[in-house]
Amino acid sequence: MRIDWLHFTPWESLAGGILIGLATALLLVANGRVAGISGILGGLLRPARGDIAWRLCFVLGLFLAPIVWLTMRAMPPAQIDHSPAMLAIGGLLVGIGTRFGSGCTSGHGVCGIARLSPRSLLATACFMVAGFITVFVVRHVVGH
Repeated sequence: MRIDWLHFTPWESLAGGILIGLATALLLVANGRVAGISGILGGLLRPARGDIAWRLCFVLGLFLAPIVWLTMRAMPPAQIDHSPAMLAIGGLLVGIGTRFGSGCTSGHGVCGIARLSPRSLLATACFMVAGFITVFVVRHVVGH
């Protein structure tokens, strides 16, 4: 294994992790809600009375964050190596997985582990193992 020193960004990654941790802690303390993206978006699809504003603000923040980043630095170039069909299939599989897993990587991996939730610990372990297997198959079996 080698490190791609040209794209190695430990300080930006650390700052991003700290911001994610602070944002999820703030949402939990101030609103009593877990910052799971699939649950937040799902709540907008079937909104409950008085439960829309904070969800919209959260999603708006997801879209505004790159714009704020652009005021400080240029966006890194995006490189997409697959067709739109493959991206759609991948998104669909992730969506199905979040339904089966009762949450997404942000809800289980960030918030659930922080709360020492056994269900989230198991779900995150499953996400990680599935990711390891996928990378191995794509790189060594399929040969992409």
